[in-house]
Amino acid sequence: MFKLDARLQSDTVFVTDLPLCRVLLMNDSQFPWLILVPRINDLAELHELDDAQTVQYVAESRLTSKVLQKVFTPYKLNVAALGNVVRQLHIHHVARFETDVAWPAPIWGRQAAVPYSAEALAANLEQLQSAFSMEEKL
Repeated sequence: MFKLDARLQSDTVFVTDLPLCRVLLMNDSQFPWLILVPRINDLAELHELDDAQTVQYVAESRLTSKVLQKVFTPYKLNVAALGNVVRQLHIHHVARFETDVAWPAPIWGRQAAVPYSAEALAANLEQLQSAFSMEEKL
């Protein structure tokens, strides 16, 4: 059974499960920020995915990027797999704007997270889940 790292569990909100990855919304209202976590235990690096999983991951990353673009119309999308704090393989997909608090610097370690209000979180989840559902049908 898939086990999500405790830190990811505490910092994120479930959006949806795709065939390979769990999609999580980072609970930081400063940035529209999704995280893909392959639902395979004990993975730390992208190269540990087999060939079929790698193809599936790329498709899901592309889908996630399209959803962020559709829902938030960012200036730029940042996609990165870091893992220095959380070893479990997880890939960040962050919508960036020239007006965001960290622009143009990286978002990590610059400022404390600002959690979503309950209303904003519910609205974002609804938009994201709807967009994933629509994009998956195409």
